[in-house]
Amino acid sequence: MTDTASNNVAPAVSVQNAYKAFGRRPQTIVKRLKEGATRDELKSQGMAAVIDASFDVAPGEIFVVMGLSGSGKSTLIRTLNGIQPPTDGTVKIFGQDITNVSPRQLRSIRREKIAMVFQHFALMPHRTVGQNAAYALEVRGISRSDREKKAEEALNMVGLAGYGGSFPHELSGGMRQRVGLARALAAETDLMLMDEAFSALDPLIRKEMQDQLLELQQQLGKTIVFITHDLNEAMRLGNRIAMMRDGRIVQIGTTEQILNDPANDYVAQFIQEVDRTRVLTAGEIMEPPVAVLGAGQGPRAAHRLMREHQTSALCVVDQTRHLQGVVYEDDVAAAVAAGAEGLTGLLRQMPATLPGTLLAELIGAASQHAAGLAVVDDHGRLHGVIPRVTLLNALADTSAEGAVRTILEEAPA
Repeated sequence: MTDTASNNVAPAVSVQNAYKAFGRRPQTIVKRLKEGATRDELKSQGMAAVIDASFDVAPGEIFVVMGLSGSGKSTLIRTLNGIQPPTDGTVKIFGQDITNVSPRQLRSIRREKIAMVFQHFALMPHRTVGQNAAYALEVRGISRSDREKKAEEALNMVGLAGYGGSFPHELSGGMRQRVGLARALAAETDLMLMDEAFSALDPLIRKEMQDQLLELQQQLGKTIVFITHDLNEAMRLGNRIAMMRDGRIVQIGTTEQILNDPANDYVAQFIQEVDRTRVLTAGEIMEPPVAVLGAGQGPRAAHRLMREHQTSALCVVDQTRHLQGVVYEDDVAAAVAAGAEGLTGLLRQMPATLPGTLLAELIGAASQHAAGLAVVDDHGRLHGVIPRVTLLNALADTSAEGAVRTILEEAPA
């Protein structure tokens, strides 16, 4: 499956027609695959771990590769740092083809451009937390004072200030994983590879680590390739997700694309248990308002717009598109009949939310307001609206049945 990152910027990672086969004759396995043989048909010759993978990752993107055990996702990420070079195809890191470089050049690329965060921490027990965090810099020959300073800064970023002198065995599992993340951050590479990085953590700590990764990403803008078998984690973290099955990428898309347009029955079955309220955001389901009313306009203008656009409510904005509130059809009609000129007494409060708010957090407000919700930016400027019917459609999934019932039962007429 071929994919291209959505913008016109040169990709940070570019994988084209990559195969990885294990066995005595891996090239023969690849040749047979290209001729149409299936993975199962070639089991006697070896294992086809990755089959014809193609994708680009844009700078600053979190690109998640997900699949069940044996799908090939961990092998795929190892081709990105040359630990397991592809049997066929190309892998480019910031434009450099790492499949055609000398071992010395490959080591240099790893040191300068790629950091890795492992599932089981991979900390050195005889080194302190600070020394572990600074290890990548030590390998690169950075002076002790400089690497200690950078390690301390990275530990502060992940909430481990003051732990530099501790040893790994003195920390909890979640704290040890933070050390692994700090080590990757201290290396100051542009690309981070995270292989099941949070899978060994209990659910509460795992969510905290996800939150921290998203927060750090907002600050630092790293390019991240994240491997997971957890679809909810993939959809929470990924700008885009690559779904793998039996060595092949079967779909690449945003959370919304995968939820609303699964590529095949396998993907459709996979997403059945996803709690959409914990994955989709307001920005992903919002619609442009059919019309808006200027704050300086009156009831007659509102009445005309409502008739033209067949709507019973209008968002009211000022000249800079800051949301002022909402007016309703019955109030407008009464004001027109009374000959009123302004919006005094007509303007009502409209609940507003930010684009990144999860649907689970919108249900209460949506159930209490007939006009639905406004979506605004950090400065209160109107970006879109979420009518109640739109929210209901987004929640049309068995996992959100209770939320749908709440909106239907508690919503005003």
